[in-house]
Parts: sequence; structure tokens; C-alpha cells
Amino acid sequence: MKTHGNGIIIALLALIKFTIQMVGNRNYGFHRDELLHLSVSEHLDWGFMEFPPLIGGLGKLSYLFFDYSLIGTRLFSTLAGVAILIICCLMTKEFKGGKFAILLAGVAVLSFLPFYLKHTLFQPVAFDQLFWTLGFYYILRFINTEQRKYLLLTGLVLGLGLLNKYTMLIWAFGVFIGMLFFNKASVFKNKWWYLSGLLALLLVLPNIIWQVENDFPLWRHLQELSESQLNEMGPFDFGIEQLSFPFTLILSVFGVFLLFLSQPFRSLGIAAVLIFMTMWVLQAKPYYVFAVYPILFAAGAVQVEKLLHQKRTVLKYVVVLLLLMGAIPFIPDLTPILPIEAFVDYAKIEPNDKGRFELTGDYADMFGWEEQVKLVDSLYHSLPELEQKNCALWAENYGEAGALKILGKKYGLPNPISRHGSFWTWGPGNVNATTWISLGNEPTAVKHIFEETQLIKTIYHPYSIDEENGIPVYLCRKPKQDINAWWEAYEPYIFD
Repeated sequence: MKTHGNGIIIALLALIKFTIQMVGNRNYGFHRDELLHLSVSEHLDWGFMEFPPLIGGLGKLSYLFFDYSLIGTRLFSTLAGVAILIICCLMTKEFKGGKFAILLAGVAVLSFLPFYLKHTLFQPVAFDQLFWTLGFYYILRFINTEQRKYLLLTGLVLGLGLLNKYTMLIWAFGVFIGMLFFNKASVFKNKWWYLSGLLALLLVLPNIIWQVENDFPLWRHLQELSESQLNEMGPFDFGIEQLSFPFTLILSVFGVFLLFLSQPFRSLGIAAVLIFMTMWVLQAKPYYVFAVYPILFAAGAVQVEKLLHQKRTVLKYVVVLLLLMGAIPFIPDLTPILPIEAFVDYAKIEPNDKGRFELTGDYADMFGWEEQVKLVDSLYHSLPELEQKNCALWAENYGEAGALKILGKKYGLPNPISRHGSFWTWGPGNVNATTWISLGNEPTAVKHIFEETQLIKTIYHPYSIDEENGIPVYLCRKPKQDINAWWEAYEPYIFD
């Protein structure tokens, strides 16, 4: 009966999580990163310029099941988020937590605000968090049972995780060091520990080979990321960001205490702290470390349950309500459950002097793409039929290119070209095209390539991100450059 009751709690929390996410999944439009991930799914390979191959495979599955449906595409990230909640509750049971601890751990996942956006958008982040959580669960199961199958399952998760996002290496580093402190490092005498590592290596080997064959684009992308984003972070920004979610952070601190105070689980505490400090030293984006929180929620919930063991039941549920009430008012900020007009009123966002509403970057990145595609479509289909057959669509960045590639299908547009990231690797298309439609490229760029350029329109949108406002659309003719040479010469700048 007790197990049955636990199952009901987990199922109810999972249903709540699924419902909230699915309401948000249907609103606004595709994010620029989602358009890129769907675009690479049409060019499946063992790696891409910006990330490992798994997201491309998931994008292909999304297309096969749901076409390019917004809610269907985002379902995969939502299911990853629901799985994280369920696994968090299962880890609580492994820590010998009772019904209250399971409830508290699940509510902590529901109340952890960053998860809402990450479990909405079709990005590798949601799956990275899932692989970290699942990996911790299997290590925890091994600690409790010492059954070798959990080592092999850990190797499987590590391999798949590396095919999704390379930050899984930091998880592996933390766990490797942490397990030195479990049972006098006995696991390092277990051949299944090494077979687990071999399994992970075999899974990720095709991607390693791809990196070698393509001159390690990973390093170039990391360098660009460091120069454009990570170097802008102060030394304390990583830690300060964790303080933005005080209630769940407090529960996590309780979790660290339980892990360090319990001899069997001390290795997990060491792993979690080491991962956190490694991320901080590397000046990683703060959200990278959020994947470590579910195991801390599970352990923290058990510790709180122990502390409140002899307290009145009402006090226990006050703790649960505090977690929930601290999060509920902010959920619309993290997943688009409100229509945009209602959200603007809710967030009290006033238009600026240009009539634009300054949304957060991720929300703003979900607007404007459809309007861009519609304008290009009307221009393309206004051309004579012969010109349409010899027309190239040239987009400046991967968001614009992804919009033309994915959203443009319903308009019958040809595949676009772009020199940005993975799009560059797919080439310049028809190098003999006589007519080009340029989307987002600056006047100096188009005039450098073409003798005839005509500005058709400058696109503005009240909700889109600043860099996608005031973007020009040109009709261009008579190329004056060798297109192949022009394309190849840009290779050092594809991440700019």
C-alpha cells in the first residue's frame, strides 16, 4: 500500500509537470535554436559544427512523428523534463525517503524555475539534464546494490550523453573522482567499471572520428563562445545566479549535507561539489550546472524529512507550499503559458519609442521568423518562373536560414544557403543562380557580391529580438564574385 501511495504521488506530480509544459509548448513560435536543430536533422551526420549528433536524430524523429509541428517538436524536451521529475522521486526512495520526502523532491523539480524554459525548447540542454540525472540514479543504484548491470547502464548513459552535449565530460569527471571515496575505491577493481567506460567510448567514437576529420570544430566553437559570451561573465556571476532560486537552493544545501554525512553516499556529494566547482572555474554558463540539482533535491528532501520527523504534519506541508508559492507567480516568465498580449500585460512591459516590447532574449527569439518567411515567399513567387528556378535564398544567420528552411516548406520555398555555422558546411547551393534574395545581410555585403541590388523592405516586429529588427531584404542580380571562392574564403568566420 505504501509503494502504491508513492506511485500515485509521483504520477500526479508528473502529470502536473506535463500539463504546464504542454500548455506552454503551443504558444509563440519556434526559437532560433529550434530552427537550427530541425535544420540539421535534414543533414544527419555524426556531428555538427555547433554540437554533437543526437539532437539531429531527435529532430528527425520529431519530423517523422509530427512533421514540423511546434507542439510536437517540443514534446521531446517536455518528456525529458517529466522523466527528470520521476527519476528524482526514485532517487529519493533510494536514499530511503518516505512519502513526504518523495512529495518534497518532486515539488522541488516543479518549483525549480529554470527547468520550465529548458523543458520547453527543443535544445540539447533538456536531454543533458536527463542524462546527468539518469547517470546519477544508476550510480546510486550501484552504491545500494553493487550490481554490475548498473555500471553498464551508467556507461550507456555516458555515451549517449556525450552524443548530446560535451558537458557530460564534466559529469563523468566528477563521478570518477567521487567514486574513489566509495568503499575504498573498490569499484576500480571491478572489470565492469572499465567495460562501462569502453561502452561509452564505443558509442561516442563515431563523433570523435568526425571531429578529427573536420579539424575539431568543437575547439573553434568553444573559442568563439568564450570570446563572445563567457568572457563577459564576472568571477562571481556563476555563483550569484544560483542564488536567484533561494528555496530550491536551500533544499539543495540540505542535500549536500545528507550526502556528506552518509558514508555510502559521500562519493555522490564529492562528485556534485566537484562538478559545481569545475563549472565555476571554467566560467561555464550558470545553467550548465542545473543538471546536478535533481540528485540534491532528492537527498535534501530526505534530510528535511528526517529533521521534521517528529513535527506536526501541517508543518511539513507548509514547507511544500513555500516551495510552490515561491515559484508559481514566475512560471509565465519561463514558459509561454500566456498568449503574448496577456504576457505583456502580466509582465507590465511598455513599448519603447520604436513601438517594440523588450521581451527576454529567449521569448523575443520566438518571434519574427514567420513574417520574414512570408516576405521572402511573396518576393520569390513574384519572380518569373524561369527566375524562380535560378534563384538562391541567402540568409545572414542560422536563425533566418532555419526559418526559411523549416517554415519555408509550407510555402514551397527552395532550401536557403547561409555562411553561418553548420549551414556553411552544406555549401552555396546553385552557384550559377542569376537571381538572389538576401535576408538579413547588410548593404555592404550584398553590394560586394552583386552588381544590381534592390532593397525591397526592412522588416520590423514588435516582439522579436533587437538583432532581428530593421533587417533588410534585397533582390540581387548579376553576381560579380566567384561564388565558390567567396564561400570557401569565409570558412574561418563561420562562427562570427
